[in-house]
Amino acid sequence: RAAGAALKGSMQFFVDTADIDDIRDLAATGLLDGVTTNPSLVAKSGRDFFDVLKDICAVVDGPVSAEVTATDHETMVTQGRKLAAMASNIAVKVPLTWDGLKACKALRADGTMVNVTLCFSAAQAVLAAKAGATFISPFVGRLDDIGQDGMELIQDIRTIYDNYPALETKILVASIRHSTHVLQSALIGADVCTVPPDVLRKLAQHPLTDKGLAAFLADWQATGQDI
Repeated sequence: RAAGAALKGSMQFFVDTADIDDIRDLAATGLLDGVTTNPSLVAKSGRDFFDVLKDICAVVDGPVSAEVTATDHETMVTQGRKLAAMASNIAVKVPLTWDGLKACKALRADGTMVNVTLCFSAAQAVLAAKAGATFISPFVGRLDDIGQDGMELIQDIRTIYDNYPALETKILVASIRHSTHVLQSALIGADVCTVPPDVLRKLAQHPLTDKGLAAFLADWQATGQDI
């Protein structure tokens, strides 16, 4: 499939990490549609920034978000073009600042996917969409941390974007802390959830699944048969 193309009618799962072992393990399930990284995650890996990105892009066919570190428009564009040249599935992450919006417009004119990050209001999301962002990344967990309801922001953005079908920006729910954030995002109709590896794995877990499996295995062992 083309890099960045959403699966029609299906939520996409990105993993928010720069750990290549986690990425390989999750990609093997066929459930992983992309990866998001940021300077903090790459620093945590202890590896060279470009080596990390090359390894990730070799494992994942879908969008791989790589963030610029500059704060001015011109340098953001320069860094963004350098990142985009690494692989066709790189999505350049820029912050939701005035300079970031300018950089988004310039990079999109190049045909580069752009993920506008650090979004905390619906008004910001409107500006990002108008600037042509491929993805908008609202941070729900950080809003929860200050006593606001991060999922209300996702609902507001979904409603606004649906009012204007010409807007093609995808809602990429970020700063996800637990599986309930993922479920609520799906109920609202967000396009993408980017989740830490442990949260993605927990989506498959349920105590009744474990209990049922243990009972099935015990009954099977009692038959003395083998497959």
